[in-house]
Amino acid sequence: MTKILFISTSQLPDVVHSLQLAASLKAQDKTLHITWLVRDSLAPLVRLSTVVDDLIVFSRDGGWREFVSMMRNLRSRSYDFVFDLQGLLRTGVMTWRARGDRKVGRADAREGAAVFYHEKAPLPRDGEMSHSLLMQLQFACILGLKPELRGTLEFREVPGLATQHLLAHDGSKPILMFPDSRKPGKCWHGFKELTELLLHAGQRSKVVWAGHRYLDFKHAPGPDKFLNLTDSTSLVALPSMIRNASFVIANDSGPMHLAAALGVPTFGIFGPSDPRRYGPFPLNDPRHHVVVAPVGNLRMLSAREVFNRFVRVAGGNELRGPGRVGGF
Repeated sequence: MTKILFISTSQLPDVVHSLQLAASLKAQDKTLHITWLVRDSLAPLVRLSTVVDDLIVFSRDGGWREFVSMMRNLRSRSYDFVFDLQGLLRTGVMTWRARGDRKVGRADAREGAAVFYHEKAPLPRDGEMSHSLLMQLQFACILGLKPELRGTLEFREVPGLATQHLLAHDGSKPILMFPDSRKPGKCWHGFKELTELLLHAGQRSKVVWAGHRYLDFKHAPGPDKFLNLTDSTSLVALPSMIRNASFVIANDSGPMHLAAALGVPTFGIFGPSDPRRYGPFPLNDPRHHVVVAPVGNLRMLSAREVFNRFVRVAGGNELRGPGRVGGF
């Protein structure tokens, strides 16, 4: 058995990509045992994954006492490999303190983190401008495995988690939207108008908003057409909600990457970030689509433009009934 410690602590997009790396490694070598060092806010999602064997959880808000306790826990175990999948000073220090025969970091490590590694994972063919998931997949080379997506990302079911209320009255799957993003600069503010356009175009369509931060929708349609769950979406509910969606529309965010990882048709809305590096992966998957704001400014991207693009890529599957757009 080969024991590996993953250090991927505090950003949902990075954690999703690290989960895809773990699934790819285990698909190629079932003898691997993966322990994951993760922040408490993201631990519930990682714990649900079927490819993670053990967790070390810490609270970033717990102060020095919590940090020292986590470090003691880290030092009490030993690993064959320690993978710093984030490449920051904080994760570099954690890599340094962990007990491992080979400590490996990202080729594009920042903040001086590289001084704590024995070696770095190689760069993909396109160098540091490669997609962020490709950067992580290069860690497979350290184990003599192929740096490519293998296997499937799966999550355990959560007992008592009901998703029937997400479905339309005819039992069809909804269009699931994530109108928020961790970084305000990545948040497009046209989701309300886009929702109205979609509901007007397809009388049988149902739209569900999801997220952890409440976003108001005054005069929203009734629950048979629209459901606002932006104040009540937990991390553990995300996999099930996404799997039960016909399409996911989201800003550049963790839920967008999770939807792509689960094989659900994904429509990403991009502004300042480059979809060639951060778009739904694989970029050439026919289920994955992006719309990019002019000159990277999301304020210049109209809801009508996003709607028209979505209509083209979704085909007739999402817009049905007497109110559908011509040509579908």
